[in-house]
Amino acid sequence: MSLEEIEQIKQLKHRYCRFLDTANAAGLETVLTEDIEIDYLGGTYHFKAQGRDEVIAILKAAFHEDFVGSHTVNQPEITILSADSAEGRWTLTDYAVDLRTGYETSGACLYRDRYAKVDGEWRIARSSYRRLYERVTKLDVLPNFTARYLAERATNPEI
Repeated sequence: MSLEEIEQIKQLKHRYCRFLDTANAAGLETVLTEDIEIDYLGGTYHFKAQGRDEVIAILKAAFHEDFVGSHTVNQPEITILSADSAEGRWTLTDYAVDLRTGYETSGACLYRDRYAKVDGEWRIARSSYRRLYERVTKLDVLPNFTARYLAERATNPEI
């Protein structure tokens, strides 16, 4: 087991979360294998997709300019299986508000991932999670966010 390989996988997962929260489709392409599979099961949804293009299309639709969210992963348990294969478990804490629908979601998940080394770089090959808990609230009054990255990025793609 190489600590350098484990650190590379940790950074890969953190980049995935950052690209997700910033709706960076080009960045997501760099961290996913072409044949990526996702299976995300929440209390109010089930996202299941295969193939990088399909996965990115689903994520782009969910993370739009009227979306506010943050995904934080921690407690990594990474196992290197071979020179080009690894698996990981993570705990996710997330918060999201969809200003189009007025729903606020918060909760925690247990991620299970598979990683593949492609052209010398670790990529996410399979990602799934199940909710530990999920709280969804229909907001009577939308929050007054004084900063919203995705809304700002919609008018200024350079940020």
